[in-house]
Amino acid sequence: MSLPFATAYPLKRARAHEVCGDGGLAFAAITAGQAPGAVVWISERWRPVVNPEGLAPYCDPGKLLVTRTDSQLNALASAETALRSGAVGLVVAEITGPIGLTEGRRLQLAAETGGTTALLLIPDGGGSNAAETRWHCTGTSPQNAPRQNDHDSTHWQWSLIKNKIGTLSEWVVRWDAAARRVIVVSEAGG
Repeated sequence: MSLPFATAYPLKRARAHEVCGDGGLAFAAITAGQAPGAVVWISERWRPVVNPEGLAPYCDPGKLLVTRTDSQLNALASAETALRSGAVGLVVAEITGPIGLTEGRRLQLAAETGGTTALLLIPDGGGSNAAETRWHCTGTSPQNAPRQNDHDSTHWQWSLIKNKIGTLSEWVVRWDAAARRVIVVSEAGG
């Protein structure tokens, strides 16, 4: 049984979610664009910094607050503080290593307290059992994706690989720049 896309995305507010895979950055950018209010984007200093202008097709660069930390521990602490404050609509944290259950639970509690959504970009296999959902996102070439009468060649396979409410599913999606939303691509002949 497949879960309807609209019940899984946009992400549930006031919860911590995770995304991995080579399409994770696009997933995070799209999620940031759909978040209400400002977005805090946290990464470690040694990692390439996200360029707000580069996210412009998906997200208003003016709503991003980019934060750099010296370690994963400080990235998690910054995320927890931003979540707990309730001052922003989304906190995105690029995490480079595994997340323990304690750290994951602290983020979940901070998200609930502040009413803010958390999205952690994690390495494959690096997530926490405390996350509400975990997504695996990869690019897919249009020749392998179902055909659609659109001019955008960017399609992604978004797989819900952990879901605390149960059902796991996957979808082929594309970004509709004019409508500024994610479109689920119909299967061939559908």
